[in-house]
Amino acid sequence: MTYVPVPDLVRVQLQPGSAWVEPSRSSVAVSCLPDVEGLAIIVEAEAVSRVHLRWHQELPTDALVLGDAWERTYGDLAWHAARPEQLHPWMVVVHSPTGGSWGAGVDVRTGSFAGWSVDPAGLSLWLDLRAGADPVQLGGRSLTAAVVRWVTGDDAYATQCDLASAVCRDPLPMGPLVGANNWYYAYGKDFGLDAVIRDARMISELSGSHPVRPFAVVDDGWSVDGVADGRLASGGPWDCGRGDFSSMADTAEAIAAEGVRPGLWFRPLLSRETHAAALRPWDGAFSLDPSHPAAVEEVVTSIRRFRTWGFDLIKHDFSTYETLGRWGFQMGPSPVAPGVHVADRTRTTAEVLVDLYRAIHDAAGDGLVLGCNVVGHLAAGLVQAQRTGDDTSGRTWERTRRMGVNTLAFRLAQHGRFFTVDADCVASTPQTDWALNRQFLDLVARSGTALFVSIDPTSRTDAVDADLAAALRIALDGGQPGGIEPLDWFSSPTPTRWRCGDGVRTYDWQPPAGSDPYELGGTLYS
Repeated sequence: MTYVPVPDLVRVQLQPGSAWVEPSRSSVAVSCLPDVEGLAIIVEAEAVSRVHLRWHQELPTDALVLGDAWERTYGDLAWHAARPEQLHPWMVVVHSPTGGSWGAGVDVRTGSFAGWSVDPAGLSLWLDLRAGADPVQLGGRSLTAAVVRWVTGDDAYATQCDLASAVCRDPLPMGPLVGANNWYYAYGKDFGLDAVIRDARMISELSGSHPVRPFAVVDDGWSVDGVADGRLASGGPWDCGRGDFSSMADTAEAIAAEGVRPGLWFRPLLSRETHAAALRPWDGAFSLDPSHPAAVEEVVTSIRRFRTWGFDLIKHDFSTYETLGRWGFQMGPSPVAPGVHVADRTRTTAEVLVDLYRAIHDAAGDGLVLGCNVVGHLAAGLVQAQRTGDDTSGRTWERTRRMGVNTLAFRLAQHGRFFTVDADCVASTPQTDWALNRQFLDLVARSGTALFVSIDPTSRTDAVDADLAAALRIALDGGQPGGIEPLDWFSSPTPTRWRCGDGVRTYDWQPPAGSDPYELGGTLYS
C-alpha cells in the first residue's frame, strides 16, 4: 500500500442539490486521520448529504481508467480514457503504458456510498452519506464515512488485485463452489419437485465421487406466489411452498438424498402482504425498509426457517433494487432514487445495508450465503459468494457474452479477496448454441470462481454431458492451477485471450453470423 496524503480540498453538501461549502462555513466537521497507511474520513454533523475530497495529481496523457460498479456489472466495465464526468464506484485503477499503474479505493463495509472521479489534474472522492434520499441525521455522532487506500504497481491486473486485497482484509473462507440451478431453463415456471430431484441427480452423477459435493439450488418458483404475471420475481412471506413444495423440509431432504447439498433462492425485501416495515408499493407488492427493525426481523426469521428446513445455501436477491429504488446501471452518481424516504434517518443507507448483510450472515449460521443484486463492496466479509454481474441467459447467448464474460474479466480480481465471485450460470438449452456456452463453461471452471449450470434436460447429449463432467472436475478441484487472467482486456470488454496457468487459451464468443443487436429487443436490462 501507498501512504495516502491529506486531501488538498474538502467540501460538504448539507442538502441534496445545495451549494458545496467548506466545512468551516457549515456545522459539519470532517477529519482526515492516518489509518495503517490509509486515511480515515471522519464526519461529525447534525445533518449532511455528501462530502467531496480532492487530491491534485497530474494524469499521464496516455492513461487508461477502470472503475467498479455500485452492485452488479451490466456488461459495462471497460478500460477507457479519463472521463471527468464519470463516477467510478468504490475503486478505480489507472494504468499508463509508460508509467505503470496505481489504484484508489475505500475499505469494504464503509459508512457511505463512495465513488471516484479522475481528470487530467487530479482525483476526487465523493461520499454520499444520505439516508435514502434525505440527509442523514447524525445528531452530532462521529461517522467513519470511509477509509481510503492507495496502491501502486507496474501491471494493471496485479494492481487491481492488490487494491482488492488492501480494502478487504477479512474475506470469509470458501472452497470450490459448484452446483445446479434451474432458473435458466425453467424461469420460475412449470417445474416441481421431480425436476429439482432430477437436477440434483444430474449434478451429482456428473461430479462423480469428488469429495467436494456440489449444490442443487431451487430458484424462484417454489413459493406460494410463484412468478406472478408482470412481476419480476416472487415475493414473501416465505413460510411455505406451492404444490409438491408444500413441505420444503422434504424438498431439502430429497436433494440431499442424491448426494448433493440443498440451496434455496428468495427475495427478502418484497412482501405480498402489507407490513409494518413497508417502504412503498413495489412490483405488484410492497418493498420492505431495511432501516426498520421489523423488516430485518422478517428476513432473519425467514433465513432461520430455511436453515431449519435443511438448506445449506441461501441465495438472497433483489434487496438493492428494493431498498434504493434503482438497478445499478441506473444509479450513476446518485445511487438512491428520489422519493425514497426511510424510517430511520440516523444511519446512512450504506450503514443500513451493512447491518442487513450482517444480520443475514448471522442468521445463516454455518450455512453459505450467496448475494445477488447485493452491494458487494458493502457485503464483502459478510457473504461467502456474490453474483458480480447481471443475469446470463438460457434464451439469448448475446446476453451471456455481454454480462457473464465481462464481469468475469473485470471483477475477477475480487475473487478470494472479497468473496467467491459468481459470474452467473452456464446454460444448456435448445435456444442457445452449446458451442458458445461450452467455452464459457470452460473459462468459468478454470477461473476457480463459482460454477453453476442450468441444464434443460432436453438439451442433454453425450457430448454435452462429457463437457459438463470435464468442467465440473476442474471447478471442484479449485480451477486452473496458477489461476487465470484476461489478456486483451484493454481492447475488449469481453476478452477472448486468457492466461490459464502457464499457457494462453483463446475463446471465440461470436456466433458465425456475428451478434444481432436487434436480438436483445430492448430486454437487455429486464
